[in-house]
Amino acid sequence: MNADTLAPIAAVVYKPTDHVEPLLLRVAIALRNRGLRVGGVLQHDMATIAEDPCAMELEDLHSGEKFALSQELGSGSEACRLDPASLAHAAVAIRRALDDGVDVMMFNKFGAQEAGGAGLRDEMGLAVVSGVPMLTAVGERFVDEWETFTGGVATVLPPDDASILAWCDLTLGT
Repeated sequence: MNADTLAPIAAVVYKPTDHVEPLLLRVAIALRNRGLRVGGVLQHDMATIAEDPCAMELEDLHSGEKFALSQELGSGSEACRLDPASLAHAAVAIRRALDDGVDVMMFNKFGAQEAGGAGLRDEMGLAVVSGVPMLTAVGERFVDEWETFTGGVATVLPPDDASILAWCDLTLGT
């Protein structure tokens, strides 16, 4: 399959100080308000809500369901807190949204898991080959892996609402 047959792909390249999670959520809300069916998952950090400063949850943008992304490993643990069962849950939610015919698919990020060939990487590819435009965020440290994954055909966006929504307008005809 060549780049001409793939759905449009865009990534917001960000630094840790850019607070990309609230930015993507604002974009998702704006797209819904324009009447688009939005699928995918976005991350919410729960540090201000939970007693655990590293607690995270994912929101299924298609159904509205929220579920834990981090797992409790006990005090003193330094292992990865990402819950593999939550990633599997997210993968099912993404595939369900694709089956339901969403207009755009959003992923919280192309991060360490995806750069290493795991995480939601397969679902990102599935969205694009299924003809659904895909929007995600990529930390600066994973740009090289992102370029390899997309074959250099993705649009790179700055971390601001106007630029992202302009890409959506152009891509989705909103």
